[in-house]
Amino acid sequence: MSELLYQALFKNGLLVGFAVVGGVIWLSYFVSERFTHGRLHGSAIAVFGGLLLAYIGGVFSGGKNGIADLPVFAGVGLMGGAMLRDFSIVATAYGASFEDLKKSGLPVVIALFAGVIVSFVCGGAVAFAFGYRDAVSIATIGAGAVTYIVGPVTGAALGATSDVMALSIAAGLVKAILVMIATPLVAKSIGLDNPHTAMVYGGTLGTNSGVSAGLAATDPKLVPYGVMAATFYTGLGCLLAPSVLYLATRMIFPF
Repeated sequence: MSELLYQALFKNGLLVGFAVVGGVIWLSYFVSERFTHGRLHGSAIAVFGGLLLAYIGGVFSGGKNGIADLPVFAGVGLMGGAMLRDFSIVATAYGASFEDLKKSGLPVVIALFAGVIVSFVCGGAVAFAFGYRDAVSIATIGAGAVTYIVGPVTGAALGATSDVMALSIAAGLVKAILVMIATPLVAKSIGLDNPHTAMVYGGTLGTNSGVSAGLAATDPKLVPYGVMAATFYTGLGCLLAPSVLYLATRMIFPF
């Protein structure tokens, strides 16, 4: 019976991948609601769970692709591959209305560019402080500080190593968690109580999960505005990080 079940799972790898990811997401949102009352967003817990499963898979298989190196979970590698990842990013970007962005005014546009650039520079500085000297690694980790989506997109485009891409995801995850926790604490002092400031806030920090959870804990009515700006932030980061920002990094670190 166990052999028959193993063969069924082995021959339907992509379905197993969807089931595993769906189970992790369901459990993550359950933990978020039950134990953190939504303050720690389910998506951040899911990313952490994915990293943990990748580590466990790597330990057991001795490979380089995490849990996907285990034959029964090979479909996770396809589901998490570049094709579906990039499709998800494009679909998210198309969910935002450029007309709404124009109505929000110049401050939000400035916040978008400033947020991406400042986050990239901070992430790159941390990478440099920890001994990275090549432009590809610095740019990838810097992009991870933009968001944990921009990091792997940049790393894949530049040919970064898997360990550097993992660090970029971890950097974005830490940022998301910090934004979740800090938003309701600082909301009153920074005037985060109306749609316009919510869009500026989302455009400055840009992490969808962090901004959405933080604004939900502050005022649920502000969530759509902050998330819309954060969505543009992700798209802008995916455009700038592997191109303009990487070239600027390479001018400073020509290795």
